[in-house]
Amino acid sequence: MSHPNDSSSESPLTFGQRVRRARERRGLTRAVVGGLVGRSAEWVKAIETDRLHMPRLPLLLRMADVLGVDLTAFTGDERLAVATYSKATHMDLPVVKDALTAYHFRSPEESEEPQSADTLLGRVQHGWQLWHAPGDHRSRIATIVPRLLSDLQYAARELEGAERRRVLVGLAETYHLVQLYLSFQPAGELVMLTGDRAMSAAQDADSPRAIAGAAWYMNHVFRDAGEAHEARVDLAMKAAELLRNTDSSHEELARWGLLQLAAALSYAKVGRSGEAWRHWDHASDAAGRLGEGYSHPWLIFGPGMVDAYRLTMHNDLVQSRSAIEVATNIDLAPMPSATRRSFHHVEAARAYSMEGEKLAVVHLLRKAHEESPETVRYNLFARTALPDLVANGPAIVRADAQFLAEELGVPA
Repeated sequence: MSHPNDSSSESPLTFGQRVRRARERRGLTRAVVGGLVGRSAEWVKAIETDRLHMPRLPLLLRMADVLGVDLTAFTGDERLAVATYSKATHMDLPVVKDALTAYHFRSPEESEEPQSADTLLGRVQHGWQLWHAPGDHRSRIATIVPRLLSDLQYAARELEGAERRRVLVGLAETYHLVQLYLSFQPAGELVMLTGDRAMSAAQDADSPRAIAGAAWYMNHVFRDAGEAHEARVDLAMKAAELLRNTDSSHEELARWGLLQLAAALSYAKVGRSGEAWRHWDHASDAAGRLGEGYSHPWLIFGPGMVDAYRLTMHNDLVQSRSAIEVATNIDLAPMPSATRRSFHHVEAARAYSMEGEKLAVVHLLRKAHEESPETVRYNLFARTALPDLVANGPAIVRADAQFLAEELGVPA
């Protein structure tokens, strides 16, 4: 018979408790650990108190290295399900990869007149419309990207002067589409590749606007790659200096505001609240000057987007109650992008998750899935949250959680 104080009779430690034990044994403060893994002290506290779920595998490995423990010290007897804690693969990823790594050279006999810049830019615009429309946006993009990239690259080689520069701007925007397709895919090297090619095309076009767009997306690349926030902010601010912060050009003002938002998100990620909200204020001011109903045709920058990103900032600053207050009052319906609306619904679910409000989490994930199934299918928070929601969620929504887990291919 076991003694009442025998450790074998105790409940197993949670993931957060295991992290805290490892940190305290190492003699490190939360601030130090947070700095070493590129997060804030508040983020570490939220992990240790189980307000945040187990992070995805690369960050988990970084934490284990910082704390000098084996991965099993965090997971105990639990097995890590790769399908849950790593990035899921879209069925068309090989097609997109081939489009990025194949080089097409046309012989003189095969040469033909390249399409005009107007025609090509119209096709790029159509690509963005497909991305922001309801439904499976990644699958739609994968069908058009290979030929579009090939035709743009050919036109950039054959055309000269202003026409060539316009084509290069379209090429940069197409690489942005590919970057978005690759986000949350197990292809980090391709994300870096497309980010670099987009910036190169923008610089070759000698277009400050295109460079600003490339800087916005490179900020996402840098965050995923774990680059220091100083590098991300520096890139955004250098690109912003190329633009006019005036009301004379909506295109430039929108991009200037977007880069302020990039800096705000970078500071929020590392817990620097003051700098984060200072840059958010700049972004909000720019969005307000563009007009209440304004939304950029493909960047979607405008008052609605800036307001919605408060959710992400409060989440990253581990201010869940403030995030929930934003979620309660925000209206995403006018935002002209199903993928964006879906993403912000997931961010609202992330806020409620930190407060243990599982009923709200399931409801919001279901709503996000209705808006854009593929946005949720490849979202890491959704994939890590669902197993627990299936096992321990309120009975009234457990069937919905099970449905979502099956749709996402997450073991539950």
